[in-house]
Amino acid sequence: MATDPLLTPFRLKGLTLRNRIVSTSHEPAYSDDGLPKDRYRAYHVEKARGGVGLTMIGGSALVSRDSAPAFGNLQVWKDESVPWMRRLADEVHEHGAAVMIQLTHLGHRTSNYTHDWVPAVSASATREPAHRAFAKAAEQWDLDRIKDDFVRGAQACREAGLDGIELMLYGHFLDSFWTPFWNHRDDEYGGSYENRMRYPLEVIGAVRAAVPDDFLVGARVSFDEERAPGVGPQEALRIGGDIAAAGIDFISLVKGSIESDTALSRMIPPMGTPASPHLEFAGRMKRELTVPVMHAARIADVATARYAIEAGLLDLVGMTRALLADPYLPLKVATGQEDRIRPCVGANMCIDSIYTSGAAFCIHNPSSGRELEVPQVVAPAAAPRRVAVVGGGPAGLEAARVAGERGHDVTLFEAGSALGGQLALAALSPRRRDLQGIVDWRAQELERLGVKVHLDTYVEADTLAGGGYDVVVVATGGLPGRPDVPGAQLVLDGWDVVSGARRPTGRVLVYDDHGGTQALDVTETLLRAGAEVELVTPERTVSPEVGALVGAGYFVALAEGGVRQTVLRRLLSVERTPDGLLVTLGAEGASRTETRRVDAVVAEVGTVAVADLYDELVAGSSNHGEVRIEDLLALRRQSAVRNPAGTYQLFRIGDAVAGRNVHAAMLDAARLARAL
Repeated sequence: MATDPLLTPFRLKGLTLRNRIVSTSHEPAYSDDGLPKDRYRAYHVEKARGGVGLTMIGGSALVSRDSAPAFGNLQVWKDESVPWMRRLADEVHEHGAAVMIQLTHLGHRTSNYTHDWVPAVSASATREPAHRAFAKAAEQWDLDRIKDDFVRGAQACREAGLDGIELMLYGHFLDSFWTPFWNHRDDEYGGSYENRMRYPLEVIGAVRAAVPDDFLVGARVSFDEERAPGVGPQEALRIGGDIAAAGIDFISLVKGSIESDTALSRMIPPMGTPASPHLEFAGRMKRELTVPVMHAARIADVATARYAIEAGLLDLVGMTRALLADPYLPLKVATGQEDRIRPCVGANMCIDSIYTSGAAFCIHNPSSGRELEVPQVVAPAAAPRRVAVVGGGPAGLEAARVAGERGHDVTLFEAGSALGGQLALAALSPRRRDLQGIVDWRAQELERLGVKVHLDTYVEADTLAGGGYDVVVVATGGLPGRPDVPGAQLVLDGWDVVSGARRPTGRVLVYDDHGGTQALDVTETLLRAGAEVELVTPERTVSPEVGALVGAGYFVALAEGGVRQTVLRRLLSVERTPDGLLVTLGAEGASRTETRRVDAVVAEVGTVAVADLYDELVAGSSNHGEVRIEDLLALRRQSAVRNPAGTYQLFRIGDAVAGRNVHAAMLDAARLARAL
């Protein structure tokens, strides 16, 4: 493997990286009071331990107090940041990786109503749709102090022992001057190319002069903003040459813009979109640049990353989301275990959950961001036990995998003919087909671990109770719920529609009282069948649980399909009439109702736990199914004993407890199985 292009060292100015794999700057929102404390440090140290060449912290780390943190940003302007960054840098270096940080002033890309509630600033008085701030045009005193803040921020990072910084030069304050999309000034900082470049070059020059020559200063730049008026490839190449002459040592090259959800989803593509869509473009731009180039945009598999280096398209390849899914990816490549790499499926929960859940989480690696609580490496058990897992959905698969890793004798029973549960159903949607990778990877791991898998097996409680098992884990999932309204028997469920068992046409009303992707998948399925669809929800917004990056593609499809979207309306009743179905809708607190005449109604209201087997097993268990939360969170063996005569411990996880998402099911399984 010494000749693997991905594993060859690379000299970045005076710094030698051990390989070409980079975790590029991103903000997982793991900070504590804006500082990279224990959780933040553990996340990056694990990547270093896993063999990455360079890990970059602090996506959009803030140099100025007035730049309000919009998504858990590090706040480098705080003096306390230096010792925390130093500790992180020291530990990353101990494991052989380099570490840098991205510095920025967010400019207009924030909210007016957070942090210190001071006005946002930009090149011009403008508003960014994504974060909704109305920004004022920066005055000279703003420019002076922000330039000084960049200098102090760079010096603080040098003092902390980091190997370099990356200036964020797309979508934020500095590049708002050079792009005509945001810059509408008529002074010496607006109009001509030279004027628009004046302030960014001043800042770059001041930063470069303030740090030693061996301290790297890079830039992340969009080489095609894909908007009008904006910066296209030719002007971007001119910018690239000018910033390199001003002291930039490397460029992290991206394509697109980020001012709206749809634009951002093109720059950071989710599942259901082409892999590595900007790689060839990055290669063309690299040929024209004089400094090393790295690039990251859905380069999720090793073969593509290897090609990018071998073909000379990139000097360094960003595999950021792939490393969040498996921080040991580089080590597995180096040790000939590529087939064991946990795949990034592009669910983009890692980005969207920053806004929906407050931090970045991988849809199927519950340890990322929880390294201190749920270690990435599964420890062997002190003594093997016989474990039965019932259900081959995400919760059951993860429980069986982790228990197998610990050395237990594990048997998995699945009533269906294939593994995957609701994940396999969701993967039938063309937009979410990559979810199948979650199932396939675990199926492969179970085979490697010697876990016995029985498909088409509806196992009875008596069989389990008398089977000599020490532990029984019930992961039987859930079934579609029905709306509790008159005429509910006339309503179809989304599972039948997505699976193809039922395919209504004509006028179809989709009622969503769940808020996830499920109703959107149903709607797209109906559109492909030629139906005329209205999507109705009692929520204030459509699909509130769906993040911006995943949602953007769905909402484009809904717009193209002419889907009527109705919010703040609750389903009250469904009645069969000679002309089809009569649907009555109402708004909470209002007496007025309205009706629709449709050919079919499909409802998505979540799942109802399938707990029959669990209920039958409770009496014979030693713990009566009790899960002690303090044991669960501390990864201690469950200590509850409610029935000393019980012959097995009993637990249930995932949707067999309550309807939740894939990540919650994985986390249930990971916590429980690591302590069996």
